[in-house]
Amino acid sequence: MPYDVTRTTLRGMTHVPPPAEELQLLDAELWQLDARRAQLLHRRAWLVAALQAARPVPPAQQAPQAPVEASRPETTAPGVQNLLLLLGGVLLTVAAMVFTLVSWGHLGITGRALVLGAVTVAALGAPFPLLQRGLRSTAESVAGLGLALTVLDAYALQQVAFMGTDGAGYTAVASALLAALWTAYGLLPRAAGLRLPLPAALAAAQLPLFFWAISATVGSSGIAAALLVTAGFDTGVALRVTARSVRVLAAVGAYGSGALGALTAGWLSWDAAGPGAAARAAALLTLAAVIALGAAWRLPKPALATGNAVTGGLLLVAAGGGVLRVTLPEGWTVPGYLACGIALLAALRMRLPEPVRRGLVQASGAVQAVVVACALPLVVVALLGPLGWAERWWTGAPSDARAAAAVHMPWPPYPGQLLLGPVVVAAVLALLVRGEARRPQALTGATLLAWATVMTLPAVLQLPYSAALLLQGAVTAAALAAAAFRLLPVTATTLALGSSVSLAFLSLASQTATLTVLSVLMALFAAASLRPHLAPFTAPAAVVYATALACTTGLAADWRPQHTALLVLVVTLAAALLAARLGESHARVPVEVTGAATGLLAVGLAITAPPMLALVLALCAVIAAGTAVRSDRRPAGYVAAALFLLASWVRLAAWDVGTVEAYTLPVTVPALCVGVWRRSRDPQASSWTAYGAGLAATLLPSLAAAWDDPHWTRPLLLGTAALLTTLLGARHRLQAPLVLGGSVLVLDALHELAPYLVQMTGALPRWVPFALAGLLLLALGATYERRLRDVRRVRDILTTMH
Repeated sequence: MPYDVTRTTLRGMTHVPPPAEELQLLDAELWQLDARRAQLLHRRAWLVAALQAARPVPPAQQAPQAPVEASRPETTAPGVQNLLLLLGGVLLTVAAMVFTLVSWGHLGITGRALVLGAVTVAALGAPFPLLQRGLRSTAESVAGLGLALTVLDAYALQQVAFMGTDGAGYTAVASALLAALWTAYGLLPRAAGLRLPLPAALAAAQLPLFFWAISATVGSSGIAAALLVTAGFDTGVALRVTARSVRVLAAVGAYGSGALGALTAGWLSWDAAGPGAAARAAALLTLAAVIALGAAWRLPKPALATGNAVTGGLLLVAAGGGVLRVTLPEGWTVPGYLACGIALLAALRMRLPEPVRRGLVQASGAVQAVVVACALPLVVVALLGPLGWAERWWTGAPSDARAAAAVHMPWPPYPGQLLLGPVVVAAVLALLVRGEARRPQALTGATLLAWATVMTLPAVLQLPYSAALLLQGAVTAAALAAAAFRLLPVTATTLALGSSVSLAFLSLASQTATLTVLSVLMALFAAASLRPHLAPFTAPAAVVYATALACTTGLAADWRPQHTALLVLVVTLAAALLAARLGESHARVPVEVTGAATGLLAVGLAITAPPMLALVLALCAVIAAGTAVRSDRRPAGYVAAALFLLASWVRLAAWDVGTVEAYTLPVTVPALCVGVWRRSRDPQASSWTAYGAGLAATLLPSLAAAWDDPHWTRPLLLGTAALLTTLLGARHRLQAPLVLGGSVLVLDALHELAPYLVQMTGALPRWVPFALAGLLLLALGATYERRLRDVRRVRDILTTMH
């Protein structure tokens, strides 16, 4: 019966039996239905059996059976065929080798010739009828066996007729003859369907020149020449032959032999001790370059052709540079290679295919990049070497610019020759790069190289120390002027900053130079800040150099660090005023951040003198409060309040004030005033937000101090303040004063009553604590039992609900 039937409906319906009686009726009806169903199923089975016995069921009416999936073969028929043929050919070849090497001595010379000749002729002739019958794979296997037998014939001939000959020379002649024989065999009209003879002939052709060079004892240069000639032959085959297998094998041979020959020639060129050896190595490298460039000229794929052209260009540079290395005086190796690399740019004026021209230009660029990398250690020493003066400041001006730069780093050899690299590369970038897309990048690179050259030039030429300072100062000013007129502004600004840093450290050798340089740098960057697009970078730099000038001025005047901090605060104040005048400029935030950093520096300088530290903190608070006057910098007021508080604490510590309330009340009173103001503007604000921090700042530290205070004054005053706080919280129904004041009042009272409680506990009988503990446990048990009863009641209510 549905549960949602109302009582009014039930009164108008027919009488319904009780649930137990209705359940019995339903069970009886279901039992009768099951019995009738069993009878019907039994009758149906008998009828089906009778019909099947009377006549057979047609095949179309029989139940379909699931088809059995045939097993899938794991290999293909051609694969099985090729594997069997390969194994057969290998086994026959092994058998022939065993017969030739082991069983050879059992036959005479006539028998030997007849056996090997008959077997070889049969193996080489059998593929022709097999090809006519369409058995190409079998023909390939038999042809491979025949080719292997020719190799065994050559070995047998050497063992019988040419036993005393040189092994390398015989190998060269035999491999050449075998290559010719296999080529002729593969080019026969009846052997047109065989794919193995021509690749095998090409593989054999890799050996004659190499083994001839070994047998002729022509040395490394002869071996390199043999390898390069072989590579040239392979290159020609790869470019002319149409068969894919031959072309791929020829390309592999060309790159392999060419790489070995070129590396050998390069090693000979670098190791050459005289012009003759260098000229021979240069000839070999030139041959390798001609092969690479010839291949690049004919290759159809532009990317592959460009790669071959790059290789050819680098080989030409190695050839010419090797000759110049042994011809020019010592130290001119890098300029010699650079000259050869720049000579490759003549390809821009020649009628060459575009991939070849592009490859030669890229090869020249690679050589120039290597030359610049060789000069990099020199530039690093010239620019970063002055950093060592940070540990040896004002120890006296050095003798020249090189001594000033190499104060803690070794000076590289041949600096003049190395510096030619960046100069020449900068000229190439500025004069020869004309494309609209690459012209800005080239000008940027040329500017960087020219800047590095000028910054390094005083140390290379060993100019006087003052000349180095003047030159680097001029570079800084020129970079700022270029940036001001928007000539490569980003690059020029970056170079100006880098030059100024190197100049500032370089000036640390002398006191007069330091003060002068820092003053000039501050003025330069301040003047550059008049340009709006430079101000975000130059204005913070001017603040930094002003700070450095303030520190060095105090140091020169023999001031103590805490007194120098006051001079640094002048820079902080100037930065704050400058930031206020910048308005919505992008330079405002960098200037403010830099000014804040100078304030932290002032605090650090005064940290060893607490009275002066309190003054510095107070002055920083004044600057922060002045910044907070601006509508967009209101949060600086919190910083000002914190700084004022720190200043008061430091001053109290300097006066040896040990009373806790002297430190906490300056926090509590302003915090409570702010809380009252907050509640007046927002009555819905929580009392914890308005008063919690201010009350806790005094009550909790005073409570901790009262627990260790043996006198009665602090606990009495603390209890009075806590009582007043509790009453105020109860009067105005504020949670924070009520909870904090009441908690502190209770704890303070317990602290004061603790001695009397201890005395009272000692006066009680010993059974009283156990009785109190028993009563406590009984109370807890009763409470626990009541809670369990409440839980059961709630569970019963929930189970009765729908």
